[in-house]
Amino acid sequence: MLQKRGKTWHCDFVADGVRYRQSLKTTDWRVAQRRESDLKKEADAGKVAADSKRKSLVRLAFKDAAARFIADRAPNWAPLTIRTERERARAVNLVFGSRTVSSLTPDDVLDYIRQRKTAGKSNATVNRELDVIRGVLKKAKRWHRFADEVKPLKVSENIGRALQHDEKLRLLRIATSRPGWQSAYYASVLAFNTTCRGCELKGLQWRDVDLINRAITIRRSKTEAGLRVIPLNADAFAAITALYRRAQQLGPLEPSHYVFFSCERGAIDPTRPQKSWRTAWRSLTRAVRCTKCGLLQDPAASCSAKNCGEDLSKLKSPLAGLRFHDVRHHAITELAESQTSDQTIMSIAGHVSTKMLEHYSHIRLAAKRTALDGLSMGRAGYDTNHVTKRPEAADADSQVIENMVELVGIEPTTSSLRTMRSPS
Repeated sequence: MLQKRGKTWHCDFVADGVRYRQSLKTTDWRVAQRRESDLKKEADAGKVAADSKRKSLVRLAFKDAAARFIADRAPNWAPLTIRTERERARAVNLVFGSRTVSSLTPDDVLDYIRQRKTAGKSNATVNRELDVIRGVLKKAKRWHRFADEVKPLKVSENIGRALQHDEKLRLLRIATSRPGWQSAYYASVLAFNTTCRGCELKGLQWRDVDLINRAITIRRSKTEAGLRVIPLNADAFAAITALYRRAQQLGPLEPSHYVFFSCERGAIDPTRPQKSWRTAWRSLTRAVRCTKCGLLQDPAASCSAKNCGEDLSKLKSPLAGLRFHDVRHHAITELAESQTSDQTIMSIAGHVSTKMLEHYSHIRLAAKRTALDGLSMGRAGYDTNHVTKRPEAADADSQVIENMVELVGIEPTTSSLRTMRSPS
């Protein structure tokens, strides 16, 4: 409905249950009709701010609008996510902080992207900062003016790394060599045998551990599909038992205590989770062993042992650059190589779809070669006649089927993990 206030026409209409009232900034009735029609179309598309809060957001300085955006989203975010988003917002505020949201243009955002790339920032970092800009503009109902021109930068997808068997043994052997690497060692063993993420292990409390049935319940994860129950094989159960004994040595053990508890500056607090084992992880994956005296040490120009001084400048650990998350990749890869069904792997690892499963289970070349070798007939003189000629044996097909069948059906029996054992 059009209404005239003084000499200016105003519109008043409802779209999708929301009432819109604003000036059309014209005294011409025909122009007012066209503008009202266009405004209704934009409202139906969700491109018009419907309340005073969003209108005021447009008038705010970007730093204040970003703070409001993060505060509104904070209830649904983890503390680490909130801290990360604030760090990203600080980088954007250095450029747009004092400008109003309404003054930003697509060219401004494109210039920002170019400046960050010139400064040497990676595409992933720029995209994360762009997420803050996009979030603020969407909240102010202005992103539709930028969407066609401002696109995320291309990022090469890192699907992770699966270890060779000797690399896996080396990692575990080195992790046991220093007391300061104890948590990283136990976390690695559990990740290798349960596919758990680092955040899932850090959030694990003793109420989530069933020592009788040998299983753990993941109640905190990256995704909703990550909430699951995982049985413990022999290696995982041994690690949990060792962690349980370690916790008992600290005093009375409560169900609310964390399996991987906080230990900052020598102060142990089992009621708080360990924030990270990043320092220990980087140290143990970069550690090198002197080729002359055999001393395990941090990378350096020369050996730190007395009376040795061997040149270590060109020595590099084969585990350098290995992420803790790659341990999860490795566990899923081993599951895929063991011919475990997709449904079982997704149940253990907490995946949502087969596409996500394919993203992680990057089967190693040796396993692919073995699979392809099965296609080779391995017989001389193989030609088209072998394909087109009907087999003489009448029961050839039935023999093939019989060879495939085991006691439980068509598919061969497989365990969930290579070392999986039934609860005793």
